[in-house]
Amino acid sequence: MSGLRWRYTRLPSQVEDTQTGEEGEEEEEEEEKEAAPAPAPEDPVEPQLAEASQVLGASEIRQLSLHLPPRVTGHSWSLAFCTARDGFSLRSLYRQMEGHSGPVLLVLKDQDGQMFGAFSSSAFRLSKSFYGTGETFLFSFSPQLKVFKWTGSNSFFVKGDLDLLMMGSGSGQFGLWLDGDLYHGGSHPCATFNNEVLARQEQFCIKELEAWALS
Repeated sequence: MSGLRWRYTRLPSQVEDTQTGEEGEEEEEEEEKEAAPAPAPEDPVEPQLAEASQVLGASEIRQLSLHLPPRVTGHSWSLAFCTARDGFSLRSLYRQMEGHSGPVLLVLKDQDGQMFGAFSSSAFRLSKSFYGTGETFLFSFSPQLKVFKWTGSNSFFVKGDLDLLMMGSGSGQFGLWLDGDLYHGGSHPCATFNNEVLARQEQFCIKELEAWALS
């Protein structure tokens, strides 16, 4: 754990000044929304999963689908990576992402049974700076679904290196981070999403993790 803590405490100072990323797309005009009404929240277009999730149940999938960008509504979910099949390795996650460019839904369950994760507007990859758009968000089932959308205060959406995957940042804290062995992680309030701590504690151990390609 001392090695993990050392990596975590040194990284924010290196990445805080590497802000990049594109701002999310502007909202549609109100009249356009009225001309083409979206499906009612009580009757959403449910996603089709290529295989069963070991983390999310049917209820959680339905709830999350209401918060996904319209461009992925109705798209099938393909399990690009899961720890049960591909092992606990961040490098393996990056390798499995190489054939994908579209958005990804990251879901995990920790050793306390808490379910949470993130939606990324593009696939996870190694990067020297933050990337992504304002579509990116964090979420937690605690036990009811809470979604933390982009605040607009910065563009620290996603950054990945060999030792850490980071989502959301501000004041030296990450909204969600996972270490290189995909076993330890943490969550802190951050300016990007104005989120609560996603897990029951600020640091957690991962039991299961899945990354779904939504395209």
